[in-house]
Amino acid sequence: MEFTASQIASFIDGKIIGDENALITGVSPIEGGETGHLSFIAQDRFSHYLDTTKCSVIIVSEKLLSKDIYNPTVIAVKDAYLSFQVLMNLYQEMQGKKQGIEDGSSIHDTAVVGDKVYIGAFTYVSEKAKIGEGTQIYPHVYIGKGVKIGKNCKIDSGARIYDYCIIGDNCIVHSNTVIGGDGFGFQPTPEGFKKIPQLGNVIIEDDVEIGSNCSIDRATIGSTIIGKGTKIDNLIQIAHNVKIGQNNVIAAQAGIAGSTIIGDWNQIGGQVGVVGHIKIGNQVKIQAQSGVNSSVNDKETIYGSPAISYNDYLRSYVHFRNLPEIVNRINNLENNSKDKTNE
Repeated sequence: MEFTASQIASFIDGKIIGDENALITGVSPIEGGETGHLSFIAQDRFSHYLDTTKCSVIIVSEKLLSKDIYNPTVIAVKDAYLSFQVLMNLYQEMQGKKQGIEDGSSIHDTAVVGDKVYIGAFTYVSEKAKIGEGTQIYPHVYIGKGVKIGKNCKIDSGARIYDYCIIGDNCIVHSNTVIGGDGFGFQPTPEGFKKIPQLGNVIIEDDVEIGSNCSIDRATIGSTIIGKGTKIDNLIQIAHNVKIGQNNVIAAQAGIAGSTIIGDWNQIGGQVGVVGHIKIGNQVKIQAQSGVNSSVNDKETIYGSPAISYNDYLRSYVHFRNLPEIVNRINNLENNSKDKTNE
């Protein structure tokens, strides 16, 4: 697609500085700009690229502009990052959605498929499954018995959704994620560990995005729940009977053990481990690689393993780095005290 600077500015209510007819045929990161491409600058540390970039048009936060003319055409906006997001969303919408059922897919006679749905080749839709209007299911997806998927969802290749799981509207599930596998439940006996049947399901509420290679286990009884608007990165394990509230973000390689309850608007960093059967409040920030082994109150920021208050951790770490020197000083003080006593 081709756009002029003037057309782009009209989408984001921007002010043009330079050639309004400058033509755009692609986008580039600002560090590697190309002629005919669009990029953006939202932070002062990238402002120097205004004088060096090869991009033809740059969207720039107006507070960063200090001149009346620049080599590239500039589109001045209040927030360049948000404006660029608007453009990316518009571009994605222009690509349109696939529709239709491809050869090689298999849909059970009792399954219900809504209008304007796409089902890719070699996808299997089991009995009594329901797929909502406008949902796209890419090749090699497995949809289990009685699964319900809402409207306008996207299920990428290789995902597996086990029996009776429920996915709301406008959800995205990336490749090779498994929703509804058995929870890790075993009873120790003299003969070994005996499997506890996992009879529940997983409920994914509206507007949730789940990255690739995640595992969200079904509940032993009841439901494992992922709340509305939550965003889950790649390579994350969520165990049976976990309940995650609304609008959380969870970064890659985090693991949440069984029956933990997590509130709303939390930020959980990469490689965080959370033990089972605890509660994490609302608006909590857990720094990367922390180990959380007790409940956390609202609005806390924690760090470390076991995790403690973020500020306490930083103060303690200063002393920890100097521990050999501190020990030597204490030993010297003790030795000097003994010498004085012997005198």
